Amino acid sequence: MNHDDMVIDINAMLDNAEPPLAADCCIYKVPNKIRRLNDDAYTPKVISIGPFHHRHHHHPHLQNMERHKLIYFKAFLHRAETTIQPLIYYIESIIPNFRDCYSETLDFTDQELVKLILIDSGFIIELFCRSYKNVAWPEVDALLLKPCLANDIRLDLLLLENQLPFFVVEKIFNISLSAKTNITSFLELTFDYFDYYNTSKLVSNNSDISIRHFTDLLRIFYLQHPLERRPCRINALMNLHHSVTELLEAGVRFKVNTKSNCLLDLRFSGGVLEIPQLSVVDRTESLFRNMVALEQYHYPYESYITDYIILLDFLINTGRDVDILVQKGILINWLGDTDSVANLFNRIGKNVAFANSSSDYYVLCKDLNDFFSDPLHKLKATLRRDYCSNPWQTAATVAGILLLILSLLQSVCSVLQVV
Repeated sequence: MNHDDMVIDINAMLDNAEPPLAADCCIYKVPNKIRRLNDDAYTPKVISIGPFHHRHHHHPHLQNMERHKLIYFKAFLHRAETTIQPLIYYIESIIPNFRDCYSETLDFTDQELVKLILIDSGFIIELFCRSYKNVAWPEVDALLLKPCLANDIRLDLLLLENQLPFFVVEKIFNISLSAKTNITSFLELTFDYFDYYNTSKLVSNNSDISIRHFTDLLRIFYLQHPLERRPCRINALMNLHHSVTELLEAGVRFKVNTKSNCLLDLRFSGGVLEIPQLSVVDRTESLFRNMVALEQYHYPYESYITDYIILLDFLINTGRDVDILVQKGILINWLGDTDSVANLFNRIGKNVAFANSSSDYYVLCKDLNDFFSDPLHKLKATLRRDYCSNPWQTAATVAGILLLILSLLQSVCSVLQVV
């Protein structure tokens, strides 16, 4: 054995060793143990953005949109108030930082990355500008005007693997268009494009809002900024032992929480569990899966979306649980099959790691477990179910009780008379 050759080989291996993730890393490849549960939820359907899905021989269905990206990029250059050279200079200057934003080594030359960033950013900006404030799109957009395609593009732009760093697109917008439009910022433009998901009505001029990319923005929409509204985290894992059906049988009442715009705001008080309304549609699983995947890597100690999904997984085990929540108006089921809704929430939390829990959810689970364990609550629930489930049954129960009382009084009076 030639030791000198071995030393050379080992040193060469060490030279090629990958560095750890940079502090700026925010765009991640979804790990196989999670991806294999539903690969489609993480894979773009019509358009690739960024480097992870750019090799179209792996995804031939994405090739068709490349022509439209170029058409939009050309329109963006016509709209821009600068030439293409300053954009190229800027992108070349941030290539090292751009590479640091991705969890895997990018197998692209710097020149290839410049073209990719320039075209994808131009497409996004032009798309957002044409969508701004529902401005009428030109006739040449007949294809992209189709609702099904427009919705698929919007969903693809929210996938974790299908991202460009926000600061890059924002800077290209500022160089090209900021002084020429009536739009105050690229963040305002982004908020407008994704307004459907902004259920808490956050405003883009909030100086506290800083996002890494569009998936990060989606998570902020669900969390409802600002930071001080979020519950603290504790080093303990929440655990709820009972499903909706079991809790209902134990006397828990379910009600839609209409007091809060935040989807995560579940409350339990006085035997009533209030849950914000959630519409379950085709894209629901994909959206939550990508937010959970982002939290696994980027927010492992602030995994509020993951907590919410796990809590729903505790509550929903079967289609019967879904039926109860639908009847109470808490879930709006657009999937049709209640078992499909149950399976959706049961699958998302699989193979997910936990570091801590939301203090609010931890206390809520403890209170629900304690409520279920109290035999008095079970007795009340049984009496309510068996004897007071409807007005006629309640009337019959009351009449029976009165008849029993009268019979007892009659017996007592007879005994007293004899005595």
